[in-house]
Amino acid sequence: MTESEPASGRLESVGVGRWRGVDVMPYKPTGTHFQAISRQLLFGGDRDLPIEIRYFEIEPGGYSTLERHEHTHWVMVLEGSGRALVGTEVVPLHMHDIVRIPAWTWHQFHAGESHGIGILCVVAADRDRPSRPTKEDLAELIASSEVAEFIRV
Repeated sequence: MTESEPASGRLESVGVGRWRGVDVMPYKPTGTHFQAISRQLLFGGDRDLPIEIRYFEIEPGGYSTLERHEHTHWVMVLEGSGRALVGTEVVPLHMHDIVRIPAWTWHQFHAGESHGIGILCVVAADRDRPSRPTKEDLAELIASSEVAEFIRV
């Protein structure tokens, strides 16, 4: 979001996954633990509503970081389809599906190989930082062949 939010509180859509005055930013500053993903901050929270609403766009073949954290968040698919790891379950994602990511649950989002996915994420504005898996965590996760095949680190 730019420095000033619109007085009306309305963000005008200017195409699929784009809003006037909202910058498309890198998903994270650096790293090799994610691929072909961008983020946009649509609402940065305020005193009356201390949440952030973020939009992530994952290009075909791309994926988010495998991570977990103390806070819960909700994700809604706005465009496209893909799959997600939630805990030890790989779930399909289709337009308008909603997924709850409970606290301390491993999760990762993937776009399909031939199409992208756009997801809206609602999260507490004041929250902890994510943790990536240790070798021990990875050993537990890959005990499931479905999870082992799915995750990217």
